Amino acid sequence: MNVFAWLNDQLLRMQWLSDLVTAGISSVGLDPASRIGGSVQFFVYDVIKIFILLSVLIFSISYVQSFFPPERTRRILGGRSGIWANTLAALLGTITPFCSCSSIPIFIGFTAAGLPLAITFSFLISSPLVDLASVILLASIFNWPIALAYVVVGLVVAVVGGTLIGRAGMENQIADFVHNAPVQDNDHAMTRAERLVFARDQVTEIVHRVWPYVLIGVGIGAMIHNWVPTGIVTALLGQDKWWSVPVATLVGIPMYADIFGTLPIAEALVGKGVGLGTVLSFMMAVTALSLPSIIMLKRVVNMPLLVLFLTVVTGGILGIGVLFNTITHWFI
Repeated sequence: MNVFAWLNDQLLRMQWLSDLVTAGISSVGLDPASRIGGSVQFFVYDVIKIFILLSVLIFSISYVQSFFPPERTRRILGGRSGIWANTLAALLGTITPFCSCSSIPIFIGFTAAGLPLAITFSFLISSPLVDLASVILLASIFNWPIALAYVVVGLVVAVVGGTLIGRAGMENQIADFVHNAPVQDNDHAMTRAERLVFARDQVTEIVHRVWPYVLIGVGIGAMIHNWVPTGIVTALLGQDKWWSVPVATLVGIPMYADIFGTLPIAEALVGKGVGLGTVLSFMMAVTALSLPSIIMLKRVVNMPLLVLFLTVVTGGILGIGVLFNTITHWFI
């Protein structure tokens, strides 16, 4: 085994933790190969692993993010236009560990500062959809090719979606209060101590916000993995079913969870034979099209622009799901 594979197994997948949890379950008389024992092993291992990785990654990423407060990000994007500006906005969205709801105040600030809709929507789509912590967690559960593929398709959705929305000419569909919102310009340089405090506070805030969804997601994943027969899952969401991607997308929209809560469900679904494209569509719908974020966005934009946003993003998610299912069916 090469060094990279060993580091990936021990640091990301935490094989040592899996072995430790398995040994602990066996010591109390549970068989890890049984349904109950396997469910307990899945739940305990995934919860501990996700929270360890989440804390370390959010701390590290938030320290980096402290160099890019919203005011500085706005100045970086200001005066830019075109596909490269959309790409830059989408990339900057990846270093902001926000859910879809907490991204909307940033979207309001960018819009109030006069940034084009194309740029603000690329950021709004990318910020909850693709962040560095979710990418590394995705790699820890699946592998790096899948994690990197998720990054690429997420950025494509953000860039293309923002571009299409910008070209629709719906600047007049933004609520009046957004244009009148005060623009903050407090971009003082943090000291190292302030950055460490900021990173620590981000870990506390994000973990406090997502822990219920992680527990629920891991619980659902454990149930699917150990209790739901493979035949039922593949009959409903099998890679050969044309409706699997639309159904997964529709199921994901009413849910409100960070990607950290959807990863265990995705892991269990893939283990039951669900196509990669179907799983990606589910994850993207949960993070980019959650019902609470849609309700919040409705307060910011008028209905025609909201419908366009939902249509563009949903179309992108469906297209990516079908594409990945087709590719994996042909070549894997």
